[in-house]
Amino acid sequence: MKRMSGLFRHWAAAALIGLGASHAALAADNKVTLQLKWVPQAQFAGYYVAAAKGYYKDEGLDVTIKPGGPDVSPVQVIAGGGADVVVDWMPDALASREKGVPLVNIAQVFNHSGLLLVCKKSSGVTSPKDFKGKTLGVWFGGNEYPFFNWMSKLGYKPGKDITVLKQGFNVDPLLQNQAACISAMNYNEYWQIIDAGVKPSDLVVFSYQKEGVSTLEDGLYVMAPKLKDKAFDEKMAKFLKASFAGWDYAVKHPQEAAKIVVAQDASGSATVAVQERQMKSIAELITDANTPRIGYLYPADYERTVKVLLSGSSDPVIKTNPGKAGYTHEVWDLAAKLPWPPAK
Repeated sequence: MKRMSGLFRHWAAAALIGLGASHAALAADNKVTLQLKWVPQAQFAGYYVAAAKGYYKDEGLDVTIKPGGPDVSPVQVIAGGGADVVVDWMPDALASREKGVPLVNIAQVFNHSGLLLVCKKSSGVTSPKDFKGKTLGVWFGGNEYPFFNWMSKLGYKPGKDITVLKQGFNVDPLLQNQAACISAMNYNEYWQIIDAGVKPSDLVVFSYQKEGVSTLEDGLYVMAPKLKDKAFDEKMAKFLKASFAGWDYAVKHPQEAAKIVVAQDASGSATVAVQERQMKSIAELITDANTPRIGYLYPADYERTVKVLLSGSSDPVIKTNPGKAGYTHEVWDLAAKLPWPPAK
């Protein structure tokens, strides 16, 4: 065999380099980083199930799921380029958008609110009119927006009519009588209170959903400039399709979903029993699970949330209605056209 000429060797080397570069680019195009709002728990079961069952791989995606925590802001992570898509509550996303971070909702997995204000009957609170003069525990970091809107609607001024306790992510203020009421999620902190020995009959529970001041919670958000890239849109559509399949499976199989979530808990504190109970509560918030409408953001729900955030009298959460710029159905529509399971 003749030795390759210098020119041919140069061409072959360049071709190999180009091939390697194209493979690297293809691999990069298939990578998706998802930033969660909190630590691994059933609140995010659909994404963990999609990864564990191979749904993302079935769509040709390499998905990295980054857990959140008390010191993690999904908005800051995506603004800094550390994620392609984040799970966030709409109040935080729209407030951040108004401050210059161009977040856009591409899907709304939770279409009901799980946010509660839980009070001890012994505190004397039986209705919202009893909040006056009381200490109320509130989460910050974006979760405070629905609360302050509600208080404004009731005519209460923080620091004057009520005392706001910046609540940690635990239920100690209620258990130790430091606050008459505390923030809780129907799938998490409420059950922590019960597990601590407090009887349900000793509590008064206010649901933001039932009080008419709920806002949309766990949705999926991306940066607006990215949506100008057709390849990004198509990749996100595949991500949505696989994620929705994960959620459908998790709702149908809460115990298996719980086991998958527990396997992701690096702290070792999560238990299958607790996560299964949480998953069953989560299922109540995803009323479109196992239907073709899962993840669809209903414009009426979006407009209701915006109205709530604008109605804070002298101190609204947002001052300008973002209109349709705050969400898009384009990625969801692309996902809806994809076959499931995907063609091999």
